[in-house]
Amino acid sequence: MPKSKVYPSQLKKARSLKIAISAKQQKILSKRPYIPGQHGKKFRRKLSDYGLQLAEKQKAKFIYGLREKPFRRFFKIASKDPKATGELLLTLLERRLDNVVYRASFAKSRLHGRQMVSHAKFYLNDKKVNIPSIIIDKGDVLTIRKQADKDKLELQDNEIPNWLKIDKNKKSITVVKLPNRENAPFDLNEQLIVEFYNR
Repeated sequence: MPKSKVYPSQLKKARSLKIAISAKQQKILSKRPYIPGQHGKKFRRKLSDYGLQLAEKQKAKFIYGLREKPFRRFFKIASKDPKATGELLLTLLERRLDNVVYRASFAKSRLHGRQMVSHAKFYLNDKKVNIPSIIIDKGDVLTIRKQADKDKLELQDNEIPNWLKIDKNKKSITVVKLPNRENAPFDLNEQLIVEFYNR
């Protein structure tokens, strides 16, 4: 498989939001932990409440690689439970099929996982699937369709979450339980996202 790349636009976004979603981004951020631009080192602006809410939403979108429209759609689904909207939003994002492929160490990044799903590399419960935004459920089983793709697959050295079970020989993923808030791998303040959309 080709080595993963650090795209300039992604790196700029990572530095602006001060969050890394890859080892390479983390390495660069550790050397330059300030926003991009000529005055990045000296820039010290205090954010308003709106600015904090917007930044947290942008951070979540960046982590999961989503544009505004699909992200808002997930928020709309989560908002059906007004008492736990933020928590439900994060667990729904974790349950996206492309994220599951990444979290199971089958992909180098969520973008890579999305590409694999879009190219119909998997069966979901023995049915061909090519929609990255599908929400998985407890008991779902994801398997690689072609033997050639199984042979080429290199499992990544990621920590496997406890809600997924990986069969390294069969190259399959089983959802043994649904993720909870603690399973979200990043430090996000989901309440700020709720406040942003409820303005």
